[in-house]
Amino acid sequence: MRDISENDRAIQRWLQVCLVLVFAMIILGGVTRLTDSGLSMVTWHPTGMLPPLDTKQWLVEFERYQQYPEFQKLNSDMTLDGFKSIYWFEYSHRMLGRLIGVVFLLPFIYFWLRKMIKPGLTPRLMIMFVLGGLQGLLGWYMVKSGLVSNPHVSQYRLSAHLLSAILIYGFILWTIFNLVTTREYRRLAESSVAGWRKLSLGLVILVLITIVSGGFVAGLKAGLIFNTFPLMGGKLIPEGIGALSPWYLNPLENMVTVQFNHRWLAMITGIILIIWYIRGRSHFEATMLQRSFKLVGMMIIIQLALGIATLLMQVPVLLGALHQAGALLLFSALLFNLHALSRV
Repeated sequence: MRDISENDRAIQRWLQVCLVLVFAMIILGGVTRLTDSGLSMVTWHPTGMLPPLDTKQWLVEFERYQQYPEFQKLNSDMTLDGFKSIYWFEYSHRMLGRLIGVVFLLPFIYFWLRKMIKPGLTPRLMIMFVLGGLQGLLGWYMVKSGLVSNPHVSQYRLSAHLLSAILIYGFILWTIFNLVTTREYRRLAESSVAGWRKLSLGLVILVLITIVSGGFVAGLKAGLIFNTFPLMGGKLIPEGIGALSPWYLNPLENMVTVQFNHRWLAMITGIILIIWYIRGRSHFEATMLQRSFKLVGMMIIIQLALGIATLLMQVPVLLGALHQAGALLLFSALLFNLHALSRV
């Protein structure tokens, strides 16, 4: 057992604020995608902060948008007011990213100058900041893929952007767990639950794979087809599942295959996690471990229900955003579970 210092508590509260902002950033990114707003800002100004402030500036921004394929091929009848409605989502997403940078950097400098950061933590915090900056670059790299002849962002770049955001979120969350726990980390060789820890890590990876498969569904808009459950077009294995050649493109570029894979990955993951919850609750008596397994069980049921409802209702914005939030909360619950197991 160890004591938690006041400095650690202060850094924990700061990182919790950053974590909430990153969570909001991921969900807002999902809303931006669901509202087809991501290509409304066709330039990248890392230092630019102000939106258009008058009609003249709005017209300049709209004229820029009109020069690109999304307007020319999909939105040629869009009015200035319609443009504003999608512009604000993308603008808010970018500004939130910059706010996160400020909220992270200024307190970090303060804590560092006051020597409040314990040994070994400074490099982790610096890595967080660098990863956040690289995430912004990856976001623009994703947007650029939709500013060419095909007015849709690459599902590869979108999934990479989503995965990296979740990994940054997980990195911050794990650091918070380390700051607030009073129990010391146990090396795997010394742990009494080494097998459980390995399985828990495997489940974290399985959930990440399932989330990435959802990124491909989002990138290809594959959730807008086969809006029935559990069958797809009245069949367990739908027609067109292997229509692309060569065959290996189907899991990555075929809408039918991508949705099929995400469905079954989600269901298999769900069944495994429900079994994991039942076994864990009956095996462990410690309060923290009981709580961690209970959170996993609760979140997988909620997430499966959200996923099915989102599909059946043809991906409304609210349900789509809630489904993405549910994935992030399920990932958080599994990290909590893994962290609790790493202390026994």
